[in-house]
Amino acid sequence: MKKEILKATELTKVYPGGVVANNGVNLSINEGEIHALIGENGAGKSTLMKMLFGMISPTSGDIFIHGEKVSFGSSNDAIQKGIGMVHQHFMLVPSLTVAENLILGHEIQNYGFLKREEAFRVTEEISKKYNLKVDSKAKVRDISLAMKQKLEILKALYRGAKILILDEPTAVLTPQETDELFEQLKLLRENGYTIIFISHKLHEVKELCNRLTVLRDGKTMGTYSVSELSEQEISRLMVGRDVDLNIEKTESDFKDVVLSVKNLKHTNSFNKKVVNNVSFTVRQGQILGIAGIEGNGQSELVSSIVGGIQNVEGQIKLEGKDITKLSILNRQEMGISHVSEDRMVYGSAPKLSIEDNAISKIYASKELKSKGLMDLKKIKEFTSNLVSEFKVKHDTTKQAIKDLSGGNIQKVIVGREFLYDPKLLIVNQPTRGIDVGAIEFIRHKILDMREAKKAILLISADLGEVLSLSDSIIVMSEGKIVGYIEDASKVTEEELGLYMLGIKEDSKEVIGGAYYE
Repeated sequence: MKKEILKATELTKVYPGGVVANNGVNLSINEGEIHALIGENGAGKSTLMKMLFGMISPTSGDIFIHGEKVSFGSSNDAIQKGIGMVHQHFMLVPSLTVAENLILGHEIQNYGFLKREEAFRVTEEISKKYNLKVDSKAKVRDISLAMKQKLEILKALYRGAKILILDEPTAVLTPQETDELFEQLKLLRENGYTIIFISHKLHEVKELCNRLTVLRDGKTMGTYSVSELSEQEISRLMVGRDVDLNIEKTESDFKDVVLSVKNLKHTNSFNKKVVNNVSFTVRQGQILGIAGIEGNGQSELVSSIVGGIQNVEGQIKLEGKDITKLSILNRQEMGISHVSEDRMVYGSAPKLSIEDNAISKIYASKELKSKGLMDLKKIKEFTSNLVSEFKVKHDTTKQAIKDLSGGNIQKVIVGREFLYDPKLLIVNQPTRGIDVGAIEFIRHKILDMREAKKAILLISADLGEVLSLSDSIIVMSEGKIVGYIEDASKVTEEELGLYMLGIKEDSKEVIGGAYYE
């Protein structure tokens, strides 16, 4: 019989304005298990974890560790009780070394001076102890995402964590890196550590976890043994209905070239060539997927195409017209729509209303005006149509978009970009950090745009998504195209992972096949 290490009873959190994020949540975690916490965006997972890690205080309810009632005034209190959290967005200082990040806040000093050699030794020692290999002397800005993930886990262990909360830990990893991480997490479990694993990837939950707890609408829907449930049953518990993530694409006859990128280069402020002689085309009715470990030039490539980066070499054409030097607005007016990779930083104005965000693409058009002035009735009607067609859960179109769940914010952004009737649709991480219900909806909307003969450039860290949606795939590494798969159905996630890690690279002739007009 496993011993209970962490328990939450009737945890409730009511935010100002009466928003109930958690409503009487109950959670029981056993010592030495990997316990999944799953639910749709807006189900209350983040709020629950923030309460368990001392980032916010519950309105009511209790938390127990080893049967002892605890109260956290800050994350430091939770750390003192043996709880560590690895956030989805890494909390690291890029300019510092791995060792300096590890000991940050717990510095090894001598008369006020940092003992760097001792910090390196400690880092290497703890790295070997937990089989989480890192380069202690490397600057964080120069290491891989997989190593950053290991460093975040080591930081928590260094501070004495026996309970680890991991929020979407595999979101940016290749299949090979995910397999390696899972082996390390299983070793931690065998050594008595307890892990709370938050993920939208249900096959990972099935592979790794012992039990799972489902949250829906801020309430606990139950705790189950993972071995007793199928992925379909887990999905049903999360969203209250059957979810179909299987993608069936119809045969598509690709038409004229819409986007042509030829010999594109961009050097960043650190004098590093982050886009290195990239060439490809996208045709009407084609989804071209871009795979690659994040930070290998995908973001800069997209920014170059949409106009966010102007200092580029090479040529970008839209329907045969050179747009290399045009502004973002000019490119939008010519027919480029863009779902950006970060919905809160680039994709929306969080404090503005759903209406303001919905019309931001067409606010200057005649569609929303009467006698030259903005027509509030037309704006409301346009937004109402958008939230209806894209099934956005909301209270009123006047509410701030930041008050919606992540999945619903993404639906507003996707709706705005798709309804613009683009010639070229660029979707960058379209389903990152959203629940299976929203994932299902958005993926099928992307296929609808393919059926409408739109040219689509898809960038995603989810290799399953790239494989299921794409017609063809290019793989980027170190700013270059290293692989080109003309028929996406002929490649596996594992093979894409080999390209991404630089273990496999196509010949120049094969890569050249990505460019044809």
